[in-house]
Amino acid sequence: MTEMARQAATGFDAFPGGGGQPVLDNLVALLDLEKIEENIYRGVSPAQSPVRVFGGQVAGQALVAAGRTVPEERRVHSLHAYFIRGGDPSVPIVYEVDRIRDGRSFTTRRVVAVQHGKAIFSLSASFQKDEPGIDHAETMPDVPAPETLPTFLERAEGFGLERFTERPRPIDVRYIGEPPWITRSTGARPTSSRVWMRADGTLPDNQLLHVCVLTYASDMTLLDSVLARHGVYWDVDQVLGASLDHALWFHRPFRADEWFLYDSTSPSASGARGLATGRFFTREGTHIATVVQEGLLRVR
Repeated sequence: MTEMARQAATGFDAFPGGGGQPVLDNLVALLDLEKIEENIYRGVSPAQSPVRVFGGQVAGQALVAAGRTVPEERRVHSLHAYFIRGGDPSVPIVYEVDRIRDGRSFTTRRVVAVQHGKAIFSLSASFQKDEPGIDHAETMPDVPAPETLPTFLERAEGFGLERFTERPRPIDVRYIGEPPWITRSTGARPTSSRVWMRADGTLPDNQLLHVCVLTYASDMTLLDSVLARHGVYWDVDQVLGASLDHALWFHRPFRADEWFLYDSTSPSASGARGLATGRFFTREGTHIATVVQEGLLRVR
């Protein structure tokens, strides 16, 4: 285990419920995988973890593993992933990279995350060298500035969300409008979820790392857009859920330690599954990424 991995496995405990640069540094360490053989990497989970590994963590680590086998000048432009089994945070995760294709413009990688001899997660990622081409994008919604909004901890106080508030938070999240644990009791049924996000500190100048941090953050709040339409929320109600699959497309360069808007909606929910889509915009209005996820949602 590398020194950074040791820091990641132990350091989160020192900052319960907090954020800031020390917690963000631990996330960076968490994404610094140990190379144990050609095309094989090992990652750990923070000591202070939920019952299963956070989906954004395993997605971010898998993307790091894929990116370590690709030339730096080729940027990841898409990933498609399946969450197969719940990850065990008490043991390391082994990431096996399959070098599917190295073409003149595109590089394709497949990654399987393994614990206890079984696959828990699979990811396919495509990388492309920069090329000129046609360019257009959707317009960012008109929303309040992030500095004018309460922090997540301020919003969550007194609502029985200790599972979220007592763990370290390397991503600063600011809800625009009332969050779903409040709207559930007011009778409002919002059709979208909008939050400002950013890494809570300063990240190194490594574009792959910024992409992996956004991948980590993309598994946060996305299913809120499903739950809010039905007036229920994690922990406050008897809701059981898990990510099933996840797809991300990266359109333009960005920094994950600068504010970005996460605008998500849910077009459908049925069969104990909910579908959510999201768009990411920089503060200046640049459309940087798009996400789609289906989650398992059981309301008891």
